Amino acid sequence: MHIKPEIRILAIDDSALLGERIMIVGVVFRGGEWMDGVLRAEVTRDGMDATDVIAEMVTGTRHYQQIRVIMLDGVTYGGFNVVDITELQRRTGLPIIVVMRAEPDMARIRDAMQNLPDADRRWQSIQNAGKIYEIDVHGNLLYIQCAGIEITDATKIMQLATTHSHIPEPLRAAHLIATGIVCGESRGQA
Repeated sequence: MHIKPEIRILAIDDSALLGERIMIVGVVFRGGEWMDGVLRAEVTRDGMDATDVIAEMVTGTRHYQQIRVIMLDGVTYGGFNVVDITELQRRTGLPIIVVMRAEPDMARIRDAMQNLPDADRRWQSIQNAGKIYEIDVHGNLLYIQCAGIEITDATKIMQLATTHSHIPEPLRAAHLIATGIVCGESRGQA
């Protein structure tokens, strides 16, 4: 994959868990420096619609032809509404990079999901995300999963997009916008 300094990244994060419909925000960035656009949609709290909603948000935007990679803040949105990244990659035709600040406790996640409908289907979507890689980004450890992209290319994109904090700038911006809109002020770890 040829990675230009201004590769178009669509980063998506969710807002605070207030109500049954949870806002998700996507930001289109050129590398880690320049925001080109903002998208929004809603997923159902603890629902099963995150993959569908994100696929429609991505393919329906005027930015779609320019986006080269989708970056997600984890695979769960709106509580335990799991994004199946292999299905999202198939439906959008774009590589997916899932970013996590800490290595997830899979046993704890599986136990928590047992109280929800379709627990086996949710768990399968989490398993579909594949191997979790620990990578060093400017001296900070992050954990990523990939679909439709090699780990070496995903790591290069992470290095390129992480410009002003310990996480990629596009994800940081998506988080700040989502929490700012829903809570009236951005908060939480971005």
